[in-house]
Amino acid sequence: MVAIGICPIKTSLKLDDFVDKKALEQIYFLQRRELGIINLGGEAEIKCKEEKFILDNLDALYLGKETEDIEFISLNPNNPAVLYGLSTPAHHSYPTKLIKQTDSKKLILGTPENANMRTINQYLHPDIIKTCQLCMGVTHLEPGSVWNTMPAHTHTRRMEVYLYFNIKPSQVVFHFMGEAHETRHIIIRNKQLIFSPSWSIHSGCGTENYSFVWGMAGENQTFDDMDFIDINQLS
Repeated sequence: MVAIGICPIKTSLKLDDFVDKKALEQIYFLQRRELGIINLGGEAEIKCKEEKFILDNLDALYLGKETEDIEFISLNPNNPAVLYGLSTPAHHSYPTKLIKQTDSKKLILGTPENANMRTINQYLHPDIIKTCQLCMGVTHLEPGSVWNTMPAHTHTRRMEVYLYFNIKPSQVVFHFMGEAHETRHIIIRNKQLIFSPSWSIHSGCGTENYSFVWGMAGENQTFDDMDFIDINQLS
């Protein structure tokens, strides 16, 4: 997986201007990869080949394998776009598609008693769009809720990446990771991300409610492919 942050302000940014072609051993970035992008800032325009797409805040764009000439533009420099992307290897070329926030599939989970009331917005998901392996979405916690998932779980056949946002400067999220019998925590602040391998739990608890972009890649795209761990087994 490759994570990308794109923040154009007064000038456009072209993806391939920043690609280490020698490291990737590709002529251009998406020659053998796919890319999902979610806009966390102001209105953005993304161009590729002869197409262009307008992304409002929390809209997403999927760019399939072999997409070239990708360019990012902020339509209002006073409220610039903040684009977050995840890319994975791809074996097939699927069409580019814009997914508006209103078109995402929404799941409401959790209870007030467990302080984990949240809305999951699925963007790059088999029910919405075809991708090779990349899945992405955004979860928002309700006021008064702080846990993004508990009991913790792992994905034996997939890895996951969390990008936390909507965290105030005076607040933090404690992200828990590691094997169930030997957990560790890391303190996360606004717009910081963490990679979680398939053997690691990934669970967060904030000092206030927050949001996060989740992205997954691996052998399957089954959203509920989770191996839950009993709370009494955590140490």
